[in-house]
Amino acid sequence: MVLPNCSKFLLFPFLLLLSSSSSSLAHSPSSSEDVFSQCLSYHSKVSISFSSTIFTPNNSAFTTILQSTAENLRYVVPSAPKPEFIFTPTHDSHVQTAVICSKQLGIHLRVRSGGHDYEGLSYVSEIETPFIVLDLAKLRSVNVDIQQNSAWIQAGATIGEVYYRIAEQSATHGFPAGLCTSLGVGGHITGGAYGSMMRKYGLGVDNAVDAQIVDVDGRILDRETMGEDLFWAIRGGGGASFGIILWWKIKLVPVPSTVTVFTVARTLEQDGTKLLHRWQQVAATELDEDLFIRVIIQLTSDSKSGKRTVTTLYQAQFLGGVERLLYVMQTGFPELGLTRNDCTETSWIKSVMYIANYPNGTQPEILLQGKSTTRSYFKAKSDFVKDPIPETGLEGLRKRLMEETNPVLIWTPYGGMMSKISESDTPFPHRKGVLFKIQYLTIWQAANQDEAKHMDWIRKLYNYMAPYVTMFPRQAYVNYRDLDLGINKKSNLSFIEASSWGYRYFKDNFNRLIKIKTKVDPYNFFRHEQSITPLPLTVRRTMN
Repeated sequence: MVLPNCSKFLLFPFLLLLSSSSSSLAHSPSSSEDVFSQCLSYHSKVSISFSSTIFTPNNSAFTTILQSTAENLRYVVPSAPKPEFIFTPTHDSHVQTAVICSKQLGIHLRVRSGGHDYEGLSYVSEIETPFIVLDLAKLRSVNVDIQQNSAWIQAGATIGEVYYRIAEQSATHGFPAGLCTSLGVGGHITGGAYGSMMRKYGLGVDNAVDAQIVDVDGRILDRETMGEDLFWAIRGGGGASFGIILWWKIKLVPVPSTVTVFTVARTLEQDGTKLLHRWQQVAATELDEDLFIRVIIQLTSDSKSGKRTVTTLYQAQFLGGVERLLYVMQTGFPELGLTRNDCTETSWIKSVMYIANYPNGTQPEILLQGKSTTRSYFKAKSDFVKDPIPETGLEGLRKRLMEETNPVLIWTPYGGMMSKISESDTPFPHRKGVLFKIQYLTIWQAANQDEAKHMDWIRKLYNYMAPYVTMFPRQAYVNYRDLDLGINKKSNLSFIEASSWGYRYFKDNFNRLIKIKTKVDPYNFFRHEQSITPLPLTVRRTMN
């Protein structure tokens, strides 16, 4: 359904209505909220309760709402830029109206669905103030249709809520998406959405079959009305560049009634380096696509000596029973020494919770809370690997991990279905030839715990890893936003500067994304520090 672009027809009478209040906009700290509220009232087809949907810094609930889904505490410290106000729409039409009013009033808009943006771009603007936050947390319906093997999901729902609603209706259906259950669906799928079934079924974007989006003119478009170019762009091109996702329609996938999980820990004293080297050789290319084994590398204390050591956790989900899993492991990765006692047979929904590190015995209903189990101060970076890192490189990595307080590396295996999908099918290009993805993290628990030292450490580690990862470009995952790679500037958009991160996230798909952006949002209304930029006017003229 396409709703008419009423902004062109209603702009003039609305501006007359607000002429007196608008003239004092620069003199009253509350006027931006007042004018925005009046605009919403004028345009909205569904009534809005402003007392329960608009929150300013003077409101007692403002800080609670701002911090409610902020995953990275670095971006909620007192010195971080704060929005003029937060708008929490309760109806799709409110989002349309918010776009129309933000555009008419020249108010910079940030959009948040789950708050997991690693650099806080959905609720913080470092390059442009003032700004407001459109928080979609109240738009979280999940409508599952088992007969059609599909579901329509609102952007404010978490992926854990989606998993729960699917499992509520069927023990043999699932969806291949995130490992962290508090991820907001809106932004999660726009970046790719990888998870423990990616080797079997691909990414979340590979299983998204329709969407509803509010475009720059405030229209609600579905796949048919937005066209295949824009539908391609929103499935992996990163959030908040082309419009605001309202709904995703996803395709459900079959899962067995019995799923097996395990976690096996090994330290360096247990030939951990050789084992990690072997995992690189088999995890993506030799093991059954029903088997997903990721590696979590972190520091632990030796139980006897108390000394710190590097521990590797081999955490797995297998789509099947323990007997077949043991056979697969014995033939493909016997070096791990997996035993029956290491394994737990469970349901698919319980395996999701296991991977997400919920305590044993936790009931699935906790997924309906839509809350993160951990929040911290952190910096993250990412890489993709196509050739096994030699043991000498792993030893150098171990030494550098020992220098940091709380480092975590997560290695995620590719292969299987990921190698069968063309890198141009969606904007997400990291496909054939990739063995695994690396996520680097350094984590601290207090704002005054020497942030500069932690940032310096992870940047030096990233430099150390350069010879062992992809090159030209050195690829990165867009949902692990990293502003070290470059940022847009408010007043001087540069294709060259945007290329510094654009080709890392999207490879050659970046070129197509820019052309689509230029077509659907030529004046760059939807923007942030690493949004897709439109082509400059001078370039557009030469193309016409």
